[in-house]
Amino acid sequence: MRVLVVAAPLLGHVFPLMPLALALRDAGHDVVVATGGEALRVRDSGLTVEDVVPANVRFGPIALRIVLAHPLVARRELRGSGGLDFVSRLFGAVGNAMHGPLRELAERWRPDIVVHEPLAAAGSALGVPSVVHDVSLFDGVDLTAAVGARMRADVRSPTTILRTAPKSLVEFLGGRPLRFVPYSGDGEVPRWLAEPSGKPRILISRSTAPGPGSARMMDAVTKVARDVDAEFVLVRPARTEGLPENVKAVGWVPIPRVLPFCDGIVHHGGAGTLLGALAAGVPQLVEPGPGDRTVHARTLSGRGAGLAARPEDVTPALLTRLVEDSKLQRAAGEVRDEISGMPSPAEVAQQWESFARWGRGS
Repeated sequence: MRVLVVAAPLLGHVFPLMPLALALRDAGHDVVVATGGEALRVRDSGLTVEDVVPANVRFGPIALRIVLAHPLVARRELRGSGGLDFVSRLFGAVGNAMHGPLRELAERWRPDIVVHEPLAAAGSALGVPSVVHDVSLFDGVDLTAAVGARMRADVRSPTTILRTAPKSLVEFLGGRPLRFVPYSGDGEVPRWLAEPSGKPRILISRSTAPGPGSARMMDAVTKVARDVDAEFVLVRPARTEGLPENVKAVGWVPIPRVLPFCDGIVHHGGAGTLLGALAAGVPQLVEPGPGDRTVHARTLSGRGAGLAARPEDVTPALLTRLVEDSKLQRAAGEVRDEISGMPSPAEVAQQWESFARWGRGS
């Protein structure tokens, strides 16, 4: 069976789709990934990857146009209370740009079914049965519909949806469960980071997507780190000079391979990092912010598997709690076990023929 996997041109959008895409290939299906921009890095996976995003498509200018045209929408988005208004406009514009090249690819390659992440709604506008692959704690059906409503193309309802969110955090109607398996491509891991530390180790990561204030949380942790009895590891910091003795810096590392050797992680609230830490059972400190990040922070802290705090609220006591609070550790372990009990990508891939039959109306 020919399976077309579609993602918006961002690493955080294509990475969560890769475990299923690779499992489908291993199950004997013909798989092509369609994306663009920085997400083309997944060519390293060995899968065929097609660039379907015109070179002039850039998120910064698109976002700026929305801000200028809809300042109230932008203000709510920055507060984390924008719902789907801003994000649907942003990815609707990207989807319009992707639709033409994506349709040309579909006409040439003739996939039997399309799998796409919710914000790549163009995947459901090709006249081919489609499956939405959830990648966050938001309902992928609602996200796809909101983005599709902003597009010129005819975005149809998907055949079904694969649900990666553990039910103890959020539960949606319909769809099929799929275990979230972290993926971040290849990369070297320093030897010292692939073994336990003599002290609690806290990883500090920031978004792979550019944006204002992306390093604020990392800076806030660094300022108070010397007063915490722990080892801190900054991933891709903006600066490395003048760090306290208990703070180390690394470049790009595959975080899923590092998390088993960490006692806590501090990050921006992106879905991939959040779900990856949950899958590893590692307590999290999440910064509420624009887009889905405030919802993610509140949902995680509500479950008890992590903490939510803004950079100005980071203290030595808060970071100590992250690695010493047994309630956080227990809740994180419960969610890890819940995720591990969901059907794996390999198991879903073995049942893949049924998806195509549903799409043909049988």
